[in-house]
Amino acid sequence: MKQKLLYGILLGGLAFPAFSQNALKQKVLSESDRIEKKVIEWRRDFHQHPELGNQEVRTAKIVADHLRSLGIEVTENIAFTGVLGVLKGGKPGPVVALRADMDALPVTERVDVPFKSVVKTVYNDQETGVMHACGHDSHVAILMGVAEILAGMKKDLAGTVKFIFQPAEEGVQDKSVAFGADGMVKAGVLENPRVDAVFGLHINSPTPAGMITYKPGPTMAAVDEMEITVKGKQTHGAYPWDGVDPVVASSQIINGLQTVVSRNVKLIEAPAVVTVGAIHGGIRHNIIPESVKMIGTIRTLTREQRVFVHKRIESIVRNIAAANQCEAEFKIIPGYPVTTNNEALTQMMVPTFIETVGKDMVKEVPVVMGAEDFSYYQEKVPGLFFFLGGRPKDTPAEQAAPHHTPDFYLDESGFKNGVRTFCNLVINYADLYNTQKNGR
Repeated sequence: MKQKLLYGILLGGLAFPAFSQNALKQKVLSESDRIEKKVIEWRRDFHQHPELGNQEVRTAKIVADHLRSLGIEVTENIAFTGVLGVLKGGKPGPVVALRADMDALPVTERVDVPFKSVVKTVYNDQETGVMHACGHDSHVAILMGVAEILAGMKKDLAGTVKFIFQPAEEGVQDKSVAFGADGMVKAGVLENPRVDAVFGLHINSPTPAGMITYKPGPTMAAVDEMEITVKGKQTHGAYPWDGVDPVVASSQIINGLQTVVSRNVKLIEAPAVVTVGAIHGGIRHNIIPESVKMIGTIRTLTREQRVFVHKRIESIVRNIAAANQCEAEFKIIPGYPVTTNNEALTQMMVPTFIETVGKDMVKEVPVVMGAEDFSYYQEKVPGLFFFLGGRPKDTPAEQAAPHHTPDFYLDESGFKNGVRTFCNLVINYADLYNTQKNGR
């Protein structure tokens, strides 16, 4: 039904009626200027006090207190530390959800800024720093600013807005229970009232500050983990014929896995990635070990490709191990599904990007092989996930520190465009929705 409505809106035209919408968007323009300094201050505070997945207690409290101060209905402790704010506008309209993720990473910061993180923790039995090395601090601050602006125009706002502040997008060590977006969806954040469309943004360090980039359809890859154990027979390194060498078998398996992408995947349809990230085996130079363990990541872009690649990997692992007289244990740990932008919704809302930041600051980009659990929301309702640039103008793209690194850095001047874009997506989607529904 929602898909039909989206296509109906498109067929009905993309022009935005001029009446109250212009007044609301002028208010967004002025209010985003007023609130910019506050958004940056929030971001710096979160950056200085980062928290790992499902531990975002301080962050969640600041968010919840802020939403309540705006008169927004608040529910806390969803999927551990998640916060949901519900703002009911004064006019009828759709239910729109906006999402921000709150968690940081086990990374020790090297950036020399006054609000540098010095937080320490133990992760996977190793002491490490904690850092917002993926920009989730900016996501939270931007959405808090959006909530303040939209709450200020409540009586003129059409429909309902759900503000989803989500924990654990980066994952957690204990994966025995639903977490992150999966946990939020299972807890019912898209229901009561049912969400009609969901929007999310992610800051992007290599993209110029304030630029909006997007891709219709598959946007970010599905991610799965693989664990491989190759079992042989231990023996003295001088007498390999007395044992079965799992090291040799493992090296052949790693080489064999390279053929999955290079020879088996139809790359003209969609790319894929199979990476062995770690291999452990043996303890001494003259001992052939009993077993070797490997772990890695798998990235795919369609459900069919995902199933095929998993089966092909398992076949290679088991058959090469058997050819070397070894046994193999193979395990896939499912990760996030493909982040897929609803094509009708994307086409419908791209004019909002252009209207908000200008045509020269909007760009369609290729698929990203990174993963995002925003995909869980998109599996339930039409969703659009886009990117907001955070690279300083005087920094070449190739010199911008990547995400998840100690030198990750953001130019805060583009945050205002994120605030404005979220607000205008809500306003324009509601107007287009009501136009189609009322047959105007």
